Amino acid sequence: MAEPTTIMPISKVWQPPPQSVYKLNFDAAIFTNLNCSRFGATIRNDKGEVMATMSVKGPPVTNNEEAKALACRKALEFSIDASFSELIIEGDNANVMRVVCSLLSNHSLLGHIIKDVKCLMSGLQYVSVNSIRREGYKAAHVLARNVKNTLDDMSWLEDSIPPVVDALYQDLINIYE
Repeated sequence: MAEPTTIMPISKVWQPPPQSVYKLNFDAAIFTNLNCSRFGATIRNDKGEVMATMSVKGPPVTNNEEAKALACRKALEFSIDASFSELIIEGDNANVMRVVCSLLSNHSLLGHIIKDVKCLMSGLQYVSVNSIRREGYKAAHVLARNVKNTLDDMSWLEDSIPPVVDALYQDLINIYE
């Protein structure tokens, strides 16, 4: 596998990936009152069709970067488990996205998580890493935020839950505006 490509400029709308490549969008939400975080991810094809989605409970975290790094790792694990090996990975924390595609070692407190992400990416046939504004991946945001009261981890293949359907539609409609 080649090293991940550099981060493209931050986009405001979801863009479909090239044919035969899948787009993995992920997000994290912090719930200090519940002493946990929650991660959401969607994998879509070049037509914007949902291939897989997940919403999982995460550990308590101290800040946004920690939550996003953990969400990236969990989303990649989910993608690999679901047999996706050609991915464009998008998240909204530009610092995390920059660090995961950097060739340099990371010696920060999140270094072990970043190392895991890089290790997971090294097993992919194709990988590109982008930073995108939250408006550009509403579905992953909904999965992280709006499923907070569910204790179970959930995943769907070629389907998504009703609260996400509207967000998926909004992501697609923005392409044509």
